[in-house]
Amino acid sequence: MSVLLAAASAALFSIGTYLVLQRKLSRIIIGLGLLSHGANLLFITAGRRGLPAIIGAGDSGEFADPLPQALMLTAIVITFGVTAFLLALAYRSWLLTDDDEVEHDISDLDILLGRGGHEDDADLLERTPEHDEDLS
Repeated sequence: MSVLLAAASAALFSIGTYLVLQRKLSRIIIGLGLLSHGANLLFITAGRRGLPAIIGAGDSGEFADPLPQALMLTAIVITFGVTAFLLALAYRSWLLTDDDEVEHDISDLDILLGRGGHEDDADLLERTPEHDEDLS
């Protein structure tokens, strides 16, 4: 059973990583969800079955480990916050550009062209007059 969970987690991590590396925010958001599901599967695999740690008395070897459960809940909350932030960014990008593609940054173009950090490379970015009016 744990081999099946490990394989499912590996598949979720690989597909999620592929989607996070895309240029569309919608794909990045879906990839983040898949990555978090893969992490939660790993936490489930790391835990073991047993008696509740607080209720009852017994041998400490029979108790379930509460740490993976706490880490999984923390991962769920963090993923929810990051997903909400990315959805807000995607909505704002859709309002400004009618697209959710992440554009190149000036420093990314400097790295691509093998130059140092020049601030006069704004003409390399493709901008239209409509975008300039929306940003002001």
